Amino acid sequence: MTDIVIDRQAAIDEPALPTLEQLTHWVGCVFSHHPDDERDELTIRFVDEAESQTLNRDYRGKDKPTNVLSFPFENPPGITLPLLGDLVICHAVVAREADEQHKPLVNHYAHMVIHGTLHLMGYDHIEEQEAEAMEQLERTLLARLDIPDPYHV
Repeated sequence: MTDIVIDRQAAIDEPALPTLEQLTHWVGCVFSHHPDDERDELTIRFVDEAESQTLNRDYRGKDKPTNVLSFPFENPPGITLPLLGDLVICHAVVAREADEQHKPLVNHYAHMVIHGTLHLMGYDHIEEQEAEAMEQLERTLLARLDIPDPYHV
């Protein structure tokens, strides 16, 4: 695995957003679980509730803001690029969830970045068996960061 390249975009003015260093550390934790994956570039964009709601409505058919959206990049036929995809994270939703779940905001952000990155790598949680496998991997990766089980609220 080469160096991780993250395009950190903040479409909101919020001092509590994770730093590029934090994002790189969390994404690197996921990448360490997939050392043979050549895709090492992604965009992480922090947005307000209106942008999150618009994207969630337009791409998922759910007309409400959400914590994290994942948009995997698909290489055009015959072309190989190191792009993994884009994560769009709504700070207001993540902050509200962290407060409601009595979790440190930084821990919840780490979880959302790991969760979203796993989606970019093809993991899903639609079927119960897939959800259990994905959640267990999230627990394992977060434990490496000394972050407690996010599903044990």
